[in-house]
Amino acid sequence: MWGVLPVKNFENAKTRLAPALSPEERRALFRLMVEDVLAAMCASDLAGVLVLTNEPEAITLAGTYGARAEGEPENLGQSEAVLRAMQILEAEGVSAAMQLPGDIPGVSASEINALIAAHTAKPSPAMTIVQAHDFRGSNALAVSPPTLIPFHFGHDSFQPHLTEARAAGVEPEIVTDLPGIALDIDTADDLAKLLAHADLQTKATIWAREGGLVERLSR
Repeated sequence: MWGVLPVKNFENAKTRLAPALSPEERRALFRLMVEDVLAAMCASDLAGVLVLTNEPEAITLAGTYGARAEGEPENLGQSEAVLRAMQILEAEGVSAAMQLPGDIPGVSASEINALIAAHTAKPSPAMTIVQAHDFRGSNALAVSPPTLIPFHFGHDSFQPHLTEARAAGVEPEIVTDLPGIALDIDTADDLAKLLAHADLQTKATIWAREGGLVERLSR
């Protein structure tokens, strides 16, 4: 199984955090979250990691961690970017792939391995999904073959992905015990939940604590 990590440009990232963080802080946080996710993916049992991006710093990060980077003809939306990456992999003979977003810094290699195990235990075609902590989004999606379904990433993507799987004749596997994957960071409340895990030491959480964000978000 391969991993797919679509990465938007770092400039003007995470606008929903604007009430709590400056543009420079949002950019720095997003870059570090992407690095946390990439590091976990590259330390896992994934056969390879494909980063789809036009962001120069993300391309550099991919090389640092031994991942593959592919550019986009234009800055695609998440669904279109994931589809492009899945099409690239499937054309090369990859039989299964999982998508992870760049804003789940609490993810660990062990969680990714658990998702790989849950998915590969089922015969193809198959789909395995991890729901976002708000019960609306899709924070991880493993599919075999990689282009099994159309993708509908966005704030309310969970139910549409279940519908697409069933339309393809597949009963989706829902994995519920991977909290690092489930917590995506979009708002100040999300960030506060992440930083409440004092034992979680990632590049993003260390940066946030050193920058006084715990105290700032608690006001």
